[in-house]
Amino acid sequence: MAERDKIYLVRKMGGILNIQIVEDDHVLSDGIRLALREADMDFVQSMSIAQAKADFEQNNPDLIILDINLPDGSGYDYLGWVRKQSEVPVLMLTANDMEMDEVMGLTLGADDYMTKPFSIAVLRARIQVLLRRNQGKGNDSFKEDGFFFNFGKLIFEKNGRELLLSVNEQKLLRYLVENKNRVMERSTLVDRLWSDGSEYVDENALSVTVNRLRSKLEEKAENVSYIQTVYGQGYMWKKKVRDDV
Repeated sequence: MAERDKIYLVRKMGGILNIQIVEDDHVLSDGIRLALREADMDFVQSMSIAQAKADFEQNNPDLIILDINLPDGSGYDYLGWVRKQSEVPVLMLTANDMEMDEVMGLTLGADDYMTKPFSIAVLRARIQVLLRRNQGKGNDSFKEDGFFFNFGKLIFEKNGRELLLSVNEQKLLRYLVENKNRVMERSTLVDRLWSDGSEYVDENALSVTVNRLRSKLEEKAENVSYIQTVYGQGYMWKKKVRDDV
């Protein structure tokens, strides 16, 4: 691959970019993944709408490549579902080349639309544009299970109720949700939260910040926790039914 054709992307804080390919043609799905393999990305390949929804919840993708014709319904239905959860960029990739199909996709919230057959070089370039555009937005919004966080506007809510978070609690929350289901090491979090003097910060300060954030986000009566402790490593954002109540 020519140097100019590579995708150069800024990593998310503490993690790599996660791309979801929703395409029931295994050969094409594998081809797209292999064509982009030199970029700093992880891929999840979903073959149906049902699988795509489960994979979305599990992986919190940074970009979705979406086919329209899927075995259990229309990609438009999945697009509508995604838009209720997230502003993640969506590139529709389909054999439907009618102008009406493109208009519908864009109207429902797709960020770009390509028809098959397509050029891998053009696909790569369009993905680069979408990710750069989204990087400018800062991935500000996050929605899950009644939580709504907008880090740009400093809005933090649970079931419509405002949560008052300190600056460090906001930073910690952002690092965790932007790296959902990935372990964030304690040393990395200390460096990120106290960047101007982390060498002088006792790691107990991190434990205190984590516990305060937990107390504001989680209620024992719900029997569900989100900030998981990975002993000997660090913390991660992952929904789990608690066994301590």
